[in-house]
Amino acid sequence: MAENFAAVEIIAAKRDRNELTDDQIDWVVDAYTRGVVADEQMSALLMAILLNGMNSREISRWTNAMISSGERMEWSALDRPTVDKHSTGGVGDKITLPLAPLVAACGAAVPQLSGRGLGHTGGTLDKLESIPGWRASLSNEEMLSVLQSCGAVICAAGAGLAPADKKLYALRDVTATVEAIPLIASSIMSKKIAEGTSALILDVKTGSGAFMSDPARARELARTMVELGLSAGVKTRALVTAMDVPLGLTAGNALEVRESVEVLAGGGPADIVELTLILAREMLDAAGVKSGIDPADALKNGMAMDHWRRMIKAQGGDPDAKLPVAKESMQIFADSDGEMIAMDAMKVGVAAWRLGAGRSRQGEKVQAGAGIEIHAKPGEQVRKGQPLLTLHTDESDRFARATQILEGSIRISNTGEKAERLPLILDRIEG
Repeated sequence: MAENFAAVEIIAAKRDRNELTDDQIDWVVDAYTRGVVADEQMSALLMAILLNGMNSREISRWTNAMISSGERMEWSALDRPTVDKHSTGGVGDKITLPLAPLVAACGAAVPQLSGRGLGHTGGTLDKLESIPGWRASLSNEEMLSVLQSCGAVICAAGAGLAPADKKLYALRDVTATVEAIPLIASSIMSKKIAEGTSALILDVKTGSGAFMSDPARARELARTMVELGLSAGVKTRALVTAMDVPLGLTAGNALEVRESVEVLAGGGPADIVELTLILAREMLDAAGVKSGIDPADALKNGMAMDHWRRMIKAQGGDPDAKLPVAKESMQIFADSDGEMIAMDAMKVGVAAWRLGAGRSRQGEKVQAGAGIEIHAKPGEQVRKGQPLLTLHTDESDRFARATQILEGSIRISNTGEKAERLPLILDRIEG
């Protein structure tokens, strides 16, 4: 380890818009992970980074220091190349669920370390935990075993993977420094590089329901992460994709699992199927897999579904079990005839969260059956009195707060005004 520094000098350097040296970065990340640098000092440094930024060398070094705080996983025992996908999250984004078994069915291994939801974006692990018996926490040996037998595993990252990130993530959440691109990029990429995958596809969302609502900032984040991956020797590409409208027709844990199973059965909403196939082809190409199996065929002929069932069983779940259903439901109806021209993804996500599908604090329990079913989307004609949304929760007193945020979230026009939607894929960044 490099020489000792004083935390206050490093804070002052970034406050005054200076570049941090490699040794300063190595020391401060390690010292904070060990508890030598106090939360209030790291909070000040994070705010200085948010306000004054970091150049690509600093971001790369910060990422490497976070990786070095823990273990690196290794998959050389597998007989097929590894590839993973990471999404920055959004409303109704259940793509990981059908995508991992689909890519496994086409010949790659998918070690997918996923997270839990916080706020209005759902967590993959919360969704899968609505399947009776399914386990998110696996040892490294269990992960390897599931990968070898099923080709894909979706599970929680172990405590040994980038522990610096776990501490920094919690601190960013309570210090209004979540939005800093250097900190977002290093947080995501430290875990993904430590995960040991040889190729990585990034799905960076933009639009009202996304973490990065501004497409220009979404592109900047995508470019930053691609650079970090490539400099670490991981074949990395990014797609900037639309999150102005919820993905698919559901937002909520068990509701999204049900929709994912529909996709694996060869059906499901067109936007989910399209994005799943686009990402699957990117993943297989980046991993260099030339199995001759087309992902669209693997959805239609049941191969992807077979891999899903094996993967769920291997993690203790029952793929045939009935999914939880919320105790209470209510519908929201169209108040006029016309074309739906807008549906605010952020408001739909917050409403699902208020119904119990998400959490406001780390460690809070979520309701498996809570969430929202969407019956019409922008661009479609609707009639007065037609159901637009069905809200689900176990506690009927949650409906008031959910409907409050949904006021004005859907616009219907009969003046000839047309829906303005972002294209599903806004950009593709490679090297």
